[in-house]
Amino acid sequence: MKKSVVWFRNDLRLRDNEALYKAAKASDIVYPVYIFDPRMFRLTELGFPKTGGHRLKFLLEAVEDLRNSLQACGSNLVIRVGLPELILPELAARVGATALYCSKESLSEEQKVEIALEEKLNQMKVRMDSFWQHTLYHEEDVPWPIRQVPEVFTSFRKEAEKTVQVRAEFPTITELQPFTDIDAGKIPSCNDLGIREEESDPRGVLHFRGGEKEAWQRISYYFWEEDLLKNYKFTRNQLLGGDYSSKLSPWLSLGCISAKSVFHELKRYEQERKKNISTYWLFFELLWRDFFRFMAKKHGAKIFMINGLNEYSSEFSENHGLFEKWKNGETGEPFIDANMKELLLTGYMSNRGRQNAASYLMHDLGIKWTWGASWFENRLIDYDASSNWLNWAYIAGVGNDPRNGRQFNIESQTARYDPRGEYISHWLADAAISKSL
Repeated sequence: MKKSVVWFRNDLRLRDNEALYKAAKASDIVYPVYIFDPRMFRLTELGFPKTGGHRLKFLLEAVEDLRNSLQACGSNLVIRVGLPELILPELAARVGATALYCSKESLSEEQKVEIALEEKLNQMKVRMDSFWQHTLYHEEDVPWPIRQVPEVFTSFRKEAEKTVQVRAEFPTITELQPFTDIDAGKIPSCNDLGIREEESDPRGVLHFRGGEKEAWQRISYYFWEEDLLKNYKFTRNQLLGGDYSSKLSPWLSLGCISAKSVFHELKRYEQERKKNISTYWLFFELLWRDFFRFMAKKHGAKIFMINGLNEYSSEFSENHGLFEKWKNGETGEPFIDANMKELLLTGYMSNRGRQNAASYLMHDLGIKWTWGASWFENRLIDYDASSNWLNWAYIAGVGNDPRNGRQFNIESQTARYDPRGEYISHWLADAAISKSL
């Protein structure tokens, strides 16, 4: 009887999951596993954890949804807390698995874990099969080796659009054999993991809930029920309400839905409803996400370093007082403060807000950009390391922007995107809003 382990990472779904699909086809019994790695929750040098309450709550919901889906297939999700490179070999040995299946990550820290895990499994004669499944375009299909991926997005986009086809989705697994030889374990709470639980402020743009089921409900609402996609390009920079953009990023970040699935649903919409500049623009944003993933794999740990991809030296302050005011939304600049309150209290902020908040921290306050990126890592429910750190580096002028950084005029941005002050009033009306962590 063939047994295998499937290690779920940022691919918390059954649909279009190559690792799960191939394990199910090759094995009699599959043991699906999710591991809460304590390194996700350790304190940063700035005194707050890498993962905050809003982000963790969304993850816990996604894991619970995955467990429910696997139980509906006849299986379960094994939950553990600890280091994957230690837990997974022990689990494989205990159940007698001969193979482990998982997704590949593009970031240096996660790759180190993969290498350590594979070394241990090799010693045990357990095969490890990993699959690239986080991007729209597969790494084997792009027209460059990873070291030659273009540094400028426009070059990447134009060449990729001409030469690469998006692969088909993998079928959804609907049936798995049960297992009874190990305890599945319970899903921990925020408190169990040492993180303060946080409820989202009701003023938030949307009540986000993690999970594959919720991801597809959002697709259904935005694409089909309300037909909002057809205006996406012209509404995407708005600030209030749940309808101005797709809001798919939180589910994409944890792999509750794949970029490929979004693309194929987009193509169905174009065939059945409308094809226009807005439908192209959602595809365009998925390409940005791909670009940052490939850049992260190309440059490794450089994406987290103050001098960035090209080791460009720049001067930044380490003024903790100014940084605290920024992250708590107390700078005295209303547009920035409103955006930072939204982030603090909900774990979400519009793309327009993120660009302005980042620019203000670096170019107006002169604070280290890596501090801001770390705070966004703690807060954002749609945290994607590649997109987050490379967007910050881009605005700091140490990333992929050939213009040596982006500085926004906050006054003109306010006039353009919140001319009547509705967004500012929405978030700054209550002077007694709670303080930060």
